[in-house]
Amino acid sequence: MCSIKEERENEESYLDKTVSLIKKSLLKEENNLPSKLSKLIASGKEMWENSVHFSNDFDKIPEVTDYLMEVNNDNRNLCSLKKEIKKYKSMIKCPYFGRFDFKEDNFEDEDKIYIGLHNLMDSKTNDIYVYDWRAPISSIFYRKELGDASYISPKGQITGKVSLKRQYKIEKSQLKYFFDSSITINDEVLQDVLSRNSSSKMKNIVETIQKEQDIIIRDTDNELLIVQGVAGSGKTSIALHRIAFLLYTGLKLSSNNIIIISPNSIFSNYISNVLPELGEENVIETTYDEIIKKAFGNNFKIENRNIALECIISNQNSEKSIDEIENIEFKGSMEFIKLIDRFIKYYEHRLISFKDIYYDGRVIDTREELKNKFLNNKINMPMSKRLKRMENIILHKVHSMRKKRLSKIENIVKNSYGHEFEEKSFSRLLAIKEAKKFMKTLRCFTNISYLEVYKGLFYSEELFFRLSKGLKLPENIKNIIEETRENLNKGFISFEDSAPLLYIKLNIEGSDVFKEIRQVVIDEAQDYYPIHYKIFSILFESARFTVLGDINQSIEKDKNENIYDEIERILNKRKSLKLFLKKGYRSSFEINAFAQSLLKIKDDSLIFERHEEKPETIFKSNVEEINESIINKIKEYYKQGYESVAIICKNEMEKESLYHNLKKSINVKSIDESNIEMKKGTLIVSSYMAKGLEFDAVIVYNVSNENYFTELDKRLLYIACTRSLHKLTIYYAGKASKFIKSKYTK
Repeated sequence: MCSIKEERENEESYLDKTVSLIKKSLLKEENNLPSKLSKLIASGKEMWENSVHFSNDFDKIPEVTDYLMEVNNDNRNLCSLKKEIKKYKSMIKCPYFGRFDFKEDNFEDEDKIYIGLHNLMDSKTNDIYVYDWRAPISSIFYRKELGDASYISPKGQITGKVSLKRQYKIEKSQLKYFFDSSITINDEVLQDVLSRNSSSKMKNIVETIQKEQDIIIRDTDNELLIVQGVAGSGKTSIALHRIAFLLYTGLKLSSNNIIIISPNSIFSNYISNVLPELGEENVIETTYDEIIKKAFGNNFKIENRNIALECIISNQNSEKSIDEIENIEFKGSMEFIKLIDRFIKYYEHRLISFKDIYYDGRVIDTREELKNKFLNNKINMPMSKRLKRMENIILHKVHSMRKKRLSKIENIVKNSYGHEFEEKSFSRLLAIKEAKKFMKTLRCFTNISYLEVYKGLFYSEELFFRLSKGLKLPENIKNIIEETRENLNKGFISFEDSAPLLYIKLNIEGSDVFKEIRQVVIDEAQDYYPIHYKIFSILFESARFTVLGDINQSIEKDKNENIYDEIERILNKRKSLKLFLKKGYRSSFEINAFAQSLLKIKDDSLIFERHEEKPETIFKSNVEEINESIINKIKEYYKQGYESVAIICKNEMEKESLYHNLKKSINVKSIDESNIEMKKGTLIVSSYMAKGLEFDAVIVYNVSNENYFTELDKRLLYIACTRSLHKLTIYYAGKASKFIKSKYTK
């Protein structure tokens, strides 16, 4: 057994050899860069000089195709080389962070397995110096303790024994310290990582992935993976690392096959660095509002979710707010989906006005024949496509009759008085007019407007109630019908109508916009309603899903633990799994305990024991005094070494008012959908826009009983408080909110 000094020398020697290999590999690739670049330029120049430049089918000319293939191949080689250079540069500072010694059963030698961000192999000897954290064998580091261990390789299960597990602190190619542990990730490493200041972009967590997190990251068996995680449990980080793992595994996935649906564009921007840090390209990132905008273009004025939330939060307990929530809940429900499905079926059978189609005095198709053909939908083709197909068949029949019809028209013109000298031109004019009239008759039933279909659901109350027989309707349903009718007639699409309208559009027209998508990540799952998941199931029909949520962070909806069962039923995948992350890592123990006391959480949630100061609550006589105190508190935070401070307001209206008051005295940036760039410094943001973000210190503004008094307010306060890593200060004027325990107030 080696002494501690000898172990240190051995580790430093291995690190030196590893860094030396990285530098050598980097130099080799950098030396190859000029020749690869020159080859690409030469290929492009040769294609330009030896091919035509004027054809619309440029890329289909045989010789051009050959040139293009060569240029594309050279470009791929150059990009691959640049990626390797970037990898080696990132590895030099810290080549690895962990190691375990593993002796495979039936083998004599024990292997030292070093784990890092990327693979590192000596091309001359084929010795692997560092294993990528995503490699199958690396799962042992995250999941197994000392003793018997196994992992799943491409060849099957490999068994053996782990005799040592070690973790390292390496900075700028220098070994700071190392220690041995029997558990996956020692608290000492977590304490070190979690006690650091936050950054303006989310960072990777490969050093601190926990066993339960690794299970989620490496899951390839399930088509639907649902994760309920408490605030700060790393849900989004895990999802991003899962994407990186899936791209690594060789499942024939590329970045354009994966999409992340984020709660807002601020959050999309915040997470944009993680995948590049892990050596992968960013995947497609979007929001529900962007999906809606893409589907409808500029055809309508559409209210987004934030505007609807602002209205609800600002007018709580008012009749308007109560009606709005009831409206949103109903139009997002399974009941409303069933009603829409019934109406679409009714529309197909009763409301499409098929007509007898005549041409040149002959019956092409009777209305009965057309209707029967339309309803005979054995291949489940969308309504609009069936009608368009029917239109094309009719036009094909008519096409063969056009010459004969034109001859008839010419004879009529020839024998009519006044047009004998313009027989051909006048005949063509009459034929065009006749064709337009024919097309108008045909398209009065082959062209279907999804907006008109949705309007049709609300035109007749009698029909609405007849179709909704047996369904549970809200008490204010007549108000909902009337308000919806008025909005649609004005051309205004409210937030609650956008999903039903898109659902109808997809049912009528179908969609292949996202046909390349094979993996979908849905974040903040609790914010979506059943109708949204029906839409996702249609848009991403062939994809697998990773769904992440926290029911304690629901906003306008009440906490509903059944939501995940509903998601499972709607997405209807062959194999699914629900997992629960019960331990929060973001905030200190004291902040987490405070946040849990707000909701009176009585489940088995765990708190990582990183101890810091208790949250501070400060009373001031009025908001002017609060504003002045906030300025001094921010200065105090910066003196203490914190780099990112967030002032979290209840809503956008309060945020804008405070921003205009504070910006005269301190450097503060307002964050919203039009200003999404997260930077270190002082930021001011509304509670519901802060979801998923984290800051060194958080100041929650004006938590008085007048301002935070409803169940919705309580959830907003919970979201705000759980954004903080180290410091939490709560200000209030007058009487403190009833949700804050007396021991925290003065």
